[in-house]
Parts: sequence; structure tokens; C-alpha cells
Amino acid sequence: MKTYSKLLIAILIMFGTYTELQAQYGYGNGYGNRGYGSQRNSIPQATSQPEEPDPLTADQIVDLEMPNITESLGLNPFEEAIVRTSLIKSVQARIELQILKLEPEKTREAIEKIQKEQDEELKTSLPEEKYDAFKKLQKDRFKTKKKKKKKDKKED
Repeated sequence: MKTYSKLLIAILIMFGTYTELQAQYGYGNGYGNRGYGSQRNSIPQATSQPEEPDPLTADQIVDLEMPNITESLGLNPFEEAIVRTSLIKSVQARIELQILKLEPEKTREAIEKIQKEQDEELKTSLPEEKYDAFKKLQKDRFKTKKKKKKKDKKED
């Protein structure tokens, strides 16, 4: 009887150890997998394509350019508000034109009309020298020329 109980204890220990190994390392998961642990694919799976960033709104576009315009023209807060409002209206109209996807000829005419309305509004609201400076800046695509330091080359 002692041999029988020792044999029974040994079988229970082996069975308990086997189930622990099975749970811990994934042995014998019932699908015929006899390897170590659950097998995983090392190649990451792409769930979806990265989303394109949302296009900027008219306010955001103008907000990006306003510090440059204000600094270049030396606008006071009132003049800055006038220029900002006018630019927002014209940029918004241009965005709407892009959405409509009109024929090239109609698009060109509409852009010219928007530009003309913006020019008239700014001409009546700004002093002449600031209006002229704005037109020049607009012609240069709102890019200020930064002074580059010239390095003197030393001659031996």
C-alpha cells in the first residue's frame, strides 16, 4: 500500500508540474504546437494608413503670416486688425474656390476679383505708405529679406 500511495503522489506531482509548465510556457496548447510559448509574428501589422493632417483654416494661415507682416510694415494694433480681417476674408474665399474645383479660366477670374476686393479694402483703410509696403511684401510672397552677415575671407 505504501508503494501505491508513493506512486500516486509521484503521478500527482508530475501532473501538477506538467499543468504548471503548460500554463507558464504554453506547452501543449491543444493545437499541436509543441514549441516554446505562443509563437508570434515579428512583422508588425499595419492596422490602417496614417491619416493626413487636416488642412489649415483661413484663421490659422493668416495667424502664421501676421507676425511677419506686422513686423515688416510696423502696423499699429488697429491697422493690424484691418489687415488681418481682410486677409482672412480673401484666404477663406480662395479656400472655397479650391473646394469648388472650377475650370481654370473661372478660377483665375474669381481669384482676380478676390484680389481686387482685398486691394480696395486695404487701400481705403491703410495709410498710403503702409499700403504700398504691403503690396511690395505681397509681391515678394510675404517673405522678409533677412540680412546675411558676410564673412571676410582671410588671405594667407
